[in-house]
Amino acid sequence: MEEDYGRLQIHLAELMEKAGYNKNNLSHKAVMNWKQIDNYYNNTITRLDTFVLCKLCKALDCGIEDLLEYISPEKAE
Repeated sequence: MEEDYGRLQIHLAELMEKAGYNKNNLSHKAVMNWKQIDNYYNNTITRLDTFVLCKLCKALDCGIEDLLEYISPEKAE
């Protein structure tokens, strides 16, 4: 049986709304592929890329702690 270590929640949708961006605007501002933005937006990304996270933080003028949240196994239940 695999142990549950929790998960990361990506708050891209909330930050985009706050900044007034849609996926297309953000893909241009962050110089990223629209599909990549979509995967982060839908929280379907499986491996985080630190370079991409830096691009998102710069484009959204936020810190990594604003973008990512660790959800412990206890909180997830």
